[in-house]
Formats: sequence, structure tokens, C-alpha cells
Amino acid sequence: MTESTRNRKSEHIDISLKRNVRSRQATTGLEDVNFVHQALPQIDRDEINLATSFFGHELSAPILVGAMTGGTEEATLINTSIASAVEELGLGMGVGSQRAALEDPELTSTYKVVRENAPKAYLIANIGAPQLVNGYGLKEAEEIVRMIKADALAIHLNPLQEAIQPEGEANYKGVLLKIRQLAENLEVPIIVKETGAGISAETATRLEEAKVDAIDVSGAGGTSWAAVEYYRAKKRRNLFRARLGERFWDWGISTAASLVEVSQSTSLKMIASGGIRSGIDVAKALALGANLASFATPILQPATEGVESVKEELKLIMEELKTAMFLIGAENVGSLKSTPIVLLGRTAEWLKRRGFKPESYSRR
Repeated sequence: MTESTRNRKSEHIDISLKRNVRSRQATTGLEDVNFVHQALPQIDRDEINLATSFFGHELSAPILVGAMTGGTEEATLINTSIASAVEELGLGMGVGSQRAALEDPELTSTYKVVRENAPKAYLIANIGAPQLVNGYGLKEAEEIVRMIKADALAIHLNPLQEAIQPEGEANYKGVLLKIRQLAENLEVPIIVKETGAGISAETATRLEEAKVDAIDVSGAGGTSWAAVEYYRAKKRRNLFRARLGERFWDWGISTAASLVEVSQSTSLKMIASGGIRSGIDVAKALALGANLASFATPILQPATEGVESVKEELKLIMEELKTAMFLIGAENVGSLKSTPIVLLGRTAEWLKRRGFKPESYSRR
């Protein structure tokens, strides 16, 4: 891996920890998702079952720690802490782009620590769409899957970040064909994930036609990678790129809108991410059709402190999820998906203008 790539990854961690990189005006849309409180839930909270299955893998709760990092010294500690926590709690996690290890095999240990510390957890390998355009294919995909003995491969889409990034590779020409080739030949499921700008119905339909197995919507309202690159450009006094980052800080489709667009236009499994910050957010995302919910930012700081801090944060989110389920009378994840919800505000207006039916979620 080049020194510039290594520095970039370290900068991403540092900026995410020390700067406010959350969307300024854009929101997740989850504030427009309202549960109908049940004063007579008729269930025992202690008997609520959070367990779920994803591509045949059993998880104790529908929760993943999202792709975060790899390829640096800091990444080893972060990945070790997260892996140890999800293993103990029966959850799953993704790793950051493994491009670094493909370029420099000495860095494979920063990723391998994940499976070493989580022998049974659900793990997702990761490669970027631009790398597929630039020549990576089945050989490299199989290599990174083997590297961490992954249960699935995520191909991340980050056109916004690449367009802002000073070193960005904003060439997506032919990437859909590359994705299809992997989907048809790789032995593990393919998950295509955005990185904070959401997935539209049009994109979801194309991905379903390309034979992918799942979509991680990663909608707007959480971390803005345009903001991250704004800070990097500003540090280098690259005012042109910094201005681009500031202009596109809030670009994207909200997480809630993305979930509805994907669920009403495809039959693909869905992971909800993008600004998920609590167990209530997880419950709302599942009620909108997601199979799992994923988050990275709430875990980043705890991961630098160690496994116990990560476990504490994850346990809190799980308890929040269980409490939300109790208050709407949902005994398990399956019944959560059929609970009444009401969509209001900007999200409802967006969906109506896009031709979707938000009223279909006001179930009884």
C-alpha cells in the first residue's frame, strides 16, 4: 500500500473521532417513522426474542457493527475490540475496505484479527466499486473473503466521497457488469452497500437484476463522507475540493426513504445503516423492512478504548431495541415487521412524490 493510502486511512479515523462530520441539515428520516404505543402490550419483556437469521447464520439480535477500518496500526486495536465484543454477544461486523491488504500483504494482520477474535460471528469482507473498475475481480474477491473467512462480501459504493476526495477515483463506468460477474461466481453472498448517500429504487432494481443478494442502504443523515473529505482538503489548503465537500455535505437520500424505496421495488434482503444511533432507530428500520441494522460511528470511540466499552454500547442498544419492542407488543423480530407504524413529514412527502405509498406502512 502506498504511504498516501495509509495516511488517508489514518486521517479518516482521526477526523471521524475529532470532528463533527454528521450531516448538517439532512436527517435520516427515521424521526418521521412513528410507532403506535400499546399501553396493553400483553407480553413479558423478559421473554422478548431478538434472535434472527441472515443467510442461514443465527444472530442473537439483528445488529451489525458496520464496516469501519483496516490497514493501519489503529485499525488493529479497533477491529480487535469490535470482533471480541460481537463474538461474545452473538452479533456480526464488517471490516473496512481490504484494498490495503491486497496492495500490501503485510497489512493482512489488521484484518485477520477479526476472525481470530470472532471465530463464530457473522463477518463481512469489503472491497470498493472503483477497485473493480480498475481491474480487481473474482481472484481478489476470493482472496479477501479467505483473508477473514468471511460469510459475505460487501461491495461499497462511494461515488460522493470519490468525487470530493483529492485522490478520488470517480470512475464507475462498467461497474454494474463487474458486480454481476462476482455475484454469479463468488461462493458467498454479495451485499452492495452505499456509504452515507442512500440507495434509490432505480439503483436497487439494477442491483437485483445483477443478481446481488442484499443491499445495505446507508442513507443520508449520519456520517457525511463529503464532510470527512472537506476536512482533509481544508488541511491541505485545497480550497477547490474543500468547497466541493461543503457544498455536498448533505447530499443523499435519507435512510428511511431508502429503506422504503428498496423494499417496495425489490425482494432483496436489506441492511439499514446511515445514522442509526439507538435501539429505537433499529426497531424503526426493521419495521420498514430491513433484516438487520448496522452502525459504525457510535462504536468507533468505544472501540479505541477496548472491548468492554464496545460491549457496553452494544448492550445498551440491544436493551433499547427490546424496550421499544415491549412498548409496541412485539415478541420477536418477525412480529416487529408487522407492527403498526405511521410515516409523516418530509419522508412521507418524498415517497409520495416518488410514487411510493407511505400509507401502506400505517398497518393495523
